[in-house]
Amino acid sequence: MSETLNITSSGRQERYRELLPQLKSLVEQEKDAIANIANVCAALSQAMGFFWVGCYRVYGNELLLGPFRGDIACTRIRHGKGVCGSAWAQQTTLIIPDVDAFPGHIACSSQSRSEVVVPVFHEGKVVGVLDVDSDKLNDFSLSVDGYWLAEVARLIAPFVKDIALL
Repeated sequence: MSETLNITSSGRQERYRELLPQLKSLVEQEKDAIANIANVCAALSQAMGFFWVGCYRVYGNELLLGPFRGDIACTRIRHGKGVCGSAWAQQTTLIIPDVDAFPGHIACSSQSRSEVVVPVFHEGKVVGVLDVDSDKLNDFSLSVDGYWLAEVARLIAPFVKDIALL
């Protein structure tokens, strides 16, 4: 894959469908974990128009910020805290239509309005989370974003495992 994405669809599901094979091609050509995660975050942001896209990796009993695209982010998140820490603790995708209504939300940016967090599993263990924020309320659905971002999480799992400190 070149450094250019080829996304022609206007619908979100169709854009994911076009993006995923390009992401696979991108990570197949590079072995460095940080480079791959960084490019996947950038591609998701660019193709989907998301406000913030990033990866947190497990670091002991915290999530530690990994590659991301967007505004400055929270560096460390404790297990079970905020949306990211809760998705990790619950080992499930969380879709939050209004982050201000989520108890214990960690506000890294006041511009973030809704969020989806997908645990990244390697060999049955959470090694990190894929975090996507929108500057629009109720911007994510489990059937579309939850499904496709879980596919992306599976794609980056070997790389997240390489930078996690379990």
